[in-house]
Amino acid sequence: MFRSINECMNSITAIIVAAGRGTRAGSGVPKQYRKIGQKPILQHTIESLLSHKAISEIVCVIHEDDTKLYINMVTKINDNRLSEPVHGGATRSESVFEGIKAASSDYVLIHDGARPCLPIDALDRIITGLEDNDACFLALPVADTLWSITKDKIQKNIPRNMIWKAQTPQAFKLNQIYNAYKNADMSATDDVAIAQSAGIEVKPILGTERNIKITTLEDFDLAKQILGNTMDIRVGNGFDVHALGAGSQVVLNGIEIAHTNALMGHSDADVAMHAITDAIFGALSEGDIGQWFPPSDQKWKNASSDIFLRKAVLLCSEREFYINHIDCTIICETPKIGPYAKKMCENISKITNVNVENISIKATTTEKLGFTGRNEGIAAQATATLIRK
Repeated sequence: MFRSINECMNSITAIIVAAGRGTRAGSGVPKQYRKIGQKPILQHTIESLLSHKAISEIVCVIHEDDTKLYINMVTKINDNRLSEPVHGGATRSESVFEGIKAASSDYVLIHDGARPCLPIDALDRIITGLEDNDACFLALPVADTLWSITKDKIQKNIPRNMIWKAQTPQAFKLNQIYNAYKNADMSATDDVAIAQSAGIEVKPILGTERNIKITTLEDFDLAKQILGNTMDIRVGNGFDVHALGAGSQVVLNGIEIAHTNALMGHSDADVAMHAITDAIFGALSEGDIGQWFPPSDQKWKNASSDIFLRKAVLLCSEREFYINHIDCTIICETPKIGPYAKKMCENISKITNVNVENISIKATTTEKLGFTGRNEGIAAQATATLIRK
């Protein structure tokens, strides 16, 4: 005998079906692992279910090829109710059945991994619905006018008063839905259909328009509005100094400029590019050039500084950020920077893939004060703004 839902409020397994490939949503990454704000869609979905105290266990059904993506994602979820994932089958129904077999509670909720916007009140309604029903599901009455169309020709109007669109979660007693799936046609795309084919009466529970399923690219924009698209914006600062010594030119932001001296350093001593690179490393909380390219390593002796900047740009991409803006101020008495500023911007743009209009390079003096005022060295400071993709 089953306990009532009131007796087992902590005995509900949520099965999240996330083994699909999501081809209609574009991109090379399955849609459930693409991010809205700072989190993958599947993480939003998991956390929406964990928000209800009646959920005792969550079983995610994933594609075997997505195991690494899943593991990387769940490291950010600290809740022991999240069980080990199981691998899905060739169809949605086969995947659901794998999740059902892994469930250990009296009741199960079966939910789409691509429904990250499930609000707590709708989740509460479906769980409460199990108090008086063996099975229930979220659904919405259709508000639009419906037409039957064949070969681009209208055939007839379809009365909408009896038409509801199904949502998930769909809730069942574990033993009943297990037996239904055990004997089911695995080509079915809906758990309610399988339950009904086994003679289980399923009660519709009012859903919500917020509980969208992400299927197309347009759905991402709507989900961002519902969830609140909090942007991850980072700002980093960089500062560097190099002494002037014997030589006939300086290199600033990759541009060679004739001079009465040369900048001294382990690499090419491009003080401006070093400041920009450090600003990017700083925005990523990844230290500075010295940590990535130690001056004690002879490999970097006389190295071109664009190597360092390209590494910082690559790190941005790996961390899923893009560089939105770069501002660099070169501090020196000589040489005059103005005639070369445009070339510097173009060179930095080429290396970083930042639009040249979003790069500012300028110069100032210290009014002949300090080491730069005495032409003993050149300093540079930079700010980089990064935005998560």
